[in-house]
Amino acid sequence: MARIEERLVEMLEPAVAALGFELWGVEFVRAGKHSTLRVYIDHDNGISVDDCADVSHQVSALLDVEDPISSEYYLEVSSPGMERPFFSAAQMQDYLGETAAVELTMAQQNKRKFKGVIKAIDGDQVEFEVDGEPLKVSYSTVKKAHLVPQFN
Repeated sequence: MARIEERLVEMLEPAVAALGFELWGVEFVRAGKHSTLRVYIDHDNGISVDDCADVSHQVSALLDVEDPISSEYYLEVSSPGMERPFFSAAQMQDYLGETAAVELTMAQQNKRKFKGVIKAIDGDQVEFEVDGEPLKVSYSTVKKAHLVPQFN
């Protein structure tokens, strides 16, 4: 996670928790005047549009006061959804046996982008099964990862 995103998580987590939600993660996508700050929230009972509006109002006020981002940006608040992005190895723990799409910062075992079954989590280490073979990676080498929904 980039430093700005780490600072934003530290700043926003208490406000989101005070509203009764879990701050699942934060993404800041830089694109000049069209940059986007995405705030993902979660709750055991799911997330409604009203929940997103409430969190957006609270987070927007906090960002106006703290002003951690000097450039213009759009604020989006949403549920992680079915293809939920992962922001830490610990978040994958509840999804053992599920498939994730992963992009690494550099190739390991000749794989930089892959889909694999989440087999085990040990601290920062995540073990996947990719094409029937185990692949262990440090989460710090993960550029992006998200759940791949399975429909039966």
